[in-house]
Amino acid sequence: MLQGLQFSKYQGLGNDFLVLDARSLEVGEEVPGLGPEAVQRLCDRRFGVGGDGVILALPPKEGGELRMRIFNADGSEPEMCGNGIRCLARFLADSDGDVCPRSWQIETLAGRIVPSLADDGRIRVDMGPPFLAAEAVPTTLVVGEQGLPVGELTVGGQRLAVAAAGMGNPHAVVPVADVAAVDLDGLGSALEVHEAFPARTNVHFVQVLAPDHLVMRVWERGAGPTLACGTGACATLVACHLLGLADRRARLDLPGGPLEIEWDPSTDHVFMTGPAEAVFDGVVAPSLFPQSSEQGPEPAAPAAPGPAETAAEGLPAIDCATVCVGGCIRPEACASAEARARVTALLEGRSLDDLLAMASASLESRSRGRLSRDEPGPL
Repeated sequence: MLQGLQFSKYQGLGNDFLVLDARSLEVGEEVPGLGPEAVQRLCDRRFGVGGDGVILALPPKEGGELRMRIFNADGSEPEMCGNGIRCLARFLADSDGDVCPRSWQIETLAGRIVPSLADDGRIRVDMGPPFLAAEAVPTTLVVGEQGLPVGELTVGGQRLAVAAAGMGNPHAVVPVADVAAVDLDGLGSALEVHEAFPARTNVHFVQVLAPDHLVMRVWERGAGPTLACGTGACATLVACHLLGLADRRARLDLPGGPLEIEWDPSTDHVFMTGPAEAVFDGVVAPSLFPQSSEQGPEPAAPAAPGPAETAAEGLPAIDCATVCVGGCIRPEACASAEARARVTALLEGRSLDDLLAMASASLESRSRGRLSRDEPGPL
């Protein structure tokens, strides 16, 4: 079903994503065939398009303007991604021709997140309040007198002082004297799956240059070393402030560039400001997803219907986006059959040249929007 899939590639400080615009789908519909295996193929930097993840812009379910789903390069689905939501906001502005002032109410698994266009073209995101209770992170570390979960963990034969904070997803923050000397692959990968973090965790090593200037390196859950992590920068600022190492507002230097993070004491919300830029638009070649591989793995066992689900035609309602990630569990009465049929008809009725022309038209439209955005206004 993914043959001819149109996408846009965006990056925020080198953290790159494939953005798919699926806002035209009906509420509850998902992009047919976009399961973990397809995400892995798309994100493969040698045999696919290449990226740290895939972002879907979907119709809202809970009163927002749109809904974001994001998948890591390994096919797993995190709750949120700060760099990812900046890239999505930049994509929306480019696609729809929006200019400052403009903000978006975006539904995520971490709740409602609000990115907005800044005057200088960067994206400022209200990330909401941090999660500092151990069960909310989640972590088995105990909340200390500093006001967040802290403890010492033995990893790779080393004893590390670790703090934990959540930004809708879990983060482990490790202050160090020299961030460049850290064995990121060894310690990061081990901390990600440490038993102290039952849902796994993102890992950040941070060096304090000054109370308003930090340097950090990132090991992302499900992606490994990346050039930046927006939620991680927010969690790191919060942790370092509570540990007495940093102010409430600071510049955080990541391998891909700097982010400005502010923890507002009046609202308890964390604000992140940074860049996001378009890289290119494209269409997935049919050869990347041959017909034989589109059937997916063996169907997963169906989950029990929740109490709010209603019956339709004698069958319980299901959420295909979560229940059928491993393959359709109800092929004889698929809830997404009609949507899949429409996509199939579109693909079968158009040649690859037609699909490339569609992508070119989309690219031209977005390029005009970017150019008009960058042109100086009237004097």
